[in-house]
Amino acid sequence: MRILFIFLDGVGLGDDDAGQNPFARADLPALTRFTDGQRWTRHLPRMESAAGTFIPTDACLGVAGRPQSATGQATILTGVNVPQALGYHYGPKPNKDIRALIDRHNLIHILRTHGLRVGHLNAYPPRFFKGIASGRRLLSSNQYALWAGGVDLPGPEALYAGRAFSVDLTNEGWRTHLGYPDVPLWTPYEAGRRLALQAQQYDFAFFDHWLTDYVGHRGSMPEAIDLLQRLDEMLTGVLDVWDIAEGLIIIASDHGNIEDLERRNHTTNPVPTLIIGTAHRAFAEGLTDLTHIAPRVLAALTDHSAPPM
Repeated sequence: MRILFIFLDGVGLGDDDAGQNPFARADLPALTRFTDGQRWTRHLPRMESAAGTFIPTDACLGVAGRPQSATGQATILTGVNVPQALGYHYGPKPNKDIRALIDRHNLIHILRTHGLRVGHLNAYPPRFFKGIASGRRLLSSNQYALWAGGVDLPGPEALYAGRAFSVDLTNEGWRTHLGYPDVPLWTPYEAGRRLALQAQQYDFAFFDHWLTDYVGHRGSMPEAIDLLQRLDEMLTGVLDVWDIAEGLIIIASDHGNIEDLERRNHTTNPVPTLIIGTAHRAFAEGLTDLTHIAPRVLAALTDHSAPPM
């Protein structure tokens, strides 16, 4: 068993309103094949197909206010109800109390203590590392959990070697904004194929796609539709390579945002969780909120029934 975890920042299930929700307009055949062709909007119930389970998932976790990235991501990668432990949602980057909870309950660390290979599939430019070293930039909860768990944050050399990937999937941003004119350009479909092949080198591989939240805060409807359709093309490439009989693909999010472009803030909408693979039913059983993901990852990869707490 191996798992490819594709994290989508800021994706919720909103109204079926083409004026505000790009999911109501975008053509997303790879995603909707797991929901009987139905668009990912608020009306969707939990749905099960032969190859996957789609679950509207609670990101509010019993705490008032809008869910935030730091607490939501920390919950996903610890199994702890972090907003409840703190008494509030917090973000975008983790404070010392959130980091302390990650340190105590870090799924990544637990997987590695079981001898499992964990891979971080995002590539970061030198200015990212300089910002971290100077203190001007903080790691996200996802990044912190991976780093604190002993997993390297890949740099440009990993991008060139095909071991890690640009958040925009195609590498265009590295060419046009980061000054790397010779990085290879890929279609989203080819990036998906390469992502799946690289993920097969690990027991647990993590790809963090934060552009969905960025576009939700600042982007236009055409930009949001284009981004979702590129993600869908990427998933098509992943599915064309991935062996669903021996591994799971998990797609999950920390809070809503991009599904309501009128608000420009996070939402309290449920978030989608999609589990793809022959073993999807066992993984999905009883999963209703973000605290349920980490224990199931641990159980799937180690046959360990206790949550990582």
